Amino acid sequence: MERSWQGNPVARTTHAVLARNMRVTKLEHAALVVEHSGDRLFIDPGKFTTPITEASGALAVVITHLHDDHWTPEQLGRIRDRSPGVRVFGPEGVVAAAAEAGLEVERVAPGDEVEVGPFRLRFFGGRHAVIHPSIPVIDNVGVLVDDALYYAGDSFAVPEGVEVDALAAPAGAPWMKIAESMDYVMAVRPKRAFPTHEMVLSRAGKDLSNVRLAWATEQGGGEYLPLEPGDSFDL
Repeated sequence: MERSWQGNPVARTTHAVLARNMRVTKLEHAALVVEHSGDRLFIDPGKFTTPITEASGALAVVITHLHDDHWTPEQLGRIRDRSPGVRVFGPEGVVAAAAEAGLEVERVAPGDEVEVGPFRLRFFGGRHAVIHPSIPVIDNVGVLVDDALYYAGDSFAVPEGVEVDALAAPAGAPWMKIAESMDYVMAVRPKRAFPTHEMVLSRAGKDLSNVRLAWATEQGGGEYLPLEPGDSFDL
């Protein structure tokens, strides 16, 4: 059941609700859903995310990169079944893979800007973080939603010149260590941050990452929201 975030031992102060009228809900792993006046935007619904069946009113889906923990044809198909006019955006690698599955994705690249209903999408970055020299580096775009919510996909791309209200901060992945994510949070200096990409972690690992990311967020005067799947907050 979805619930609004109201505090946690890691971050004890209750955040202020702004008048932007936009709600962000964290799903499992890297997936998010943003709601504005009944319209929905999905970001990175992949294989570690529970099959999405509540997708009416979806205007857009952003897929940051090709890896299947961030999208699958099945997840995309479920969303399209419930919102046939939904537009899907992703980098070139996603466009090609989706076409092979008979799905249409609109190509976006760093520097692009798209408006879909109430959502303004700006794209940053360009490349996935290095996992290992033996593994090819693929396309990856970060997305800034309504100049407020930023998610960089599998990268540490900083949206230069942007005051980020809410940052989705990676908590665990084969391409990172927690020190790198801490440095990234301190570079972005968001007003609020919350964990993403954490289904690869045990409960103990999530707790450790939350403590470290909370510290990093607080260094810039921000507040850390230790969200679990199904938790929401307002922008």
